[in-house]
Amino acid sequence: MKTFTINTDSGSSRILIGERLENLQRYIPETRPIIITDSNVRHLYPLDSIGGNVITIGTGEANKTLDTIQEIYAQLLSIQTDRSAFVVGIGGGIVCDITGFAASTFLRGLRFGFVATTLLAQVDASVGGKNGVNFNGYKNMVGLFHQPEFVICDPEFLKTLPPKEICCGLAEIVKHAAIADADLFTYLEQHAEDILALDRQAIEKLVLASVRIKSSIVSRDETEKGERRLLNFGHTFGHAIEKASGVAHGEAVSMGMVLASAASVKRGLLSVQEDQRLRGLLKRLKLPNGSVSNPQIIFNAVEKDKKRAGDCIHFVLLNGIGNAVVEQIAIEELKETLYVAINS
Repeated sequence: MKTFTINTDSGSSRILIGERLENLQRYIPETRPIIITDSNVRHLYPLDSIGGNVITIGTGEANKTLDTIQEIYAQLLSIQTDRSAFVVGIGGGIVCDITGFAASTFLRGLRFGFVATTLLAQVDASVGGKNGVNFNGYKNMVGLFHQPEFVICDPEFLKTLPPKEICCGLAEIVKHAAIADADLFTYLEQHAEDILALDRQAIEKLVLASVRIKSSIVSRDETEKGERRLLNFGHTFGHAIEKASGVAHGEAVSMGMVLASAASVKRGLLSVQEDQRLRGLLKRLKLPNGSVSNPQIIFNAVEKDKKRAGDCIHFVLLNGIGNAVVEQIAIEELKETLYVAINS
């Protein structure tokens, strides 16, 4: 087992890579925990053996709302939850986001931790202390920063995931490599087939590398005032694509990275050859690497992005593979990039 620690103003968080669900009791108080999970995980795993109350939510992005939070609050009230309670979210990124938000706000804050069950959650969504829900269809518009006490990344969960879910996690791994680790990017290129076959050694290497990158950045900039913005590479367009088309988060981020890469080429930061490397890697990992539809709907969503500052957006560009920069780009320039990329 490998352990990373994130130390921030809102607390300390341990990321436990290779730990198992059955060892969860080692990390929680003696009081019976409150488990929040989704119906898929509840069906696959015997969570009743952990003890405590289990709150089950629905699956999918449509459940990541304030309505779901209110339902959780009601159940917490019904079981007479007090401030000594410990909450554990067991599931993918949506479960972790919802659990963190509910625990951080109920009774002005309960202790909580995560067991991440998807590759996307293990390499990105559960790490870093961002907790929130969507509002009126816009991604993560309501939320806060609060670190989980621990995140258990159990590799056994990955065996139950469909290929599409694996690919969604791979998109975030490509993001980490593209912004911060050229050697990791090369490894992804050289071992794409092993990775898709879920070779244990390859997957463990990718999880370790991604958590190392993200935990290092978050420790230096928890609340996204500077360096942490780099982790949004591909997400400005990606979130808009996700809203407009309903595709999975990882697929949308993949398409968003293609558009952000095109913007990087347009600005003279990234070579055409490096842009092609990114597109080629996404294709080999079974991720979308082409253009998008509904450009106006996508752009309307971009205009409401959280990173907007007046007529500009803090946008992440690649300054070569393995290096990224954040620049304020005029919304009109992003619109031009979107239309050029779609029509190219």
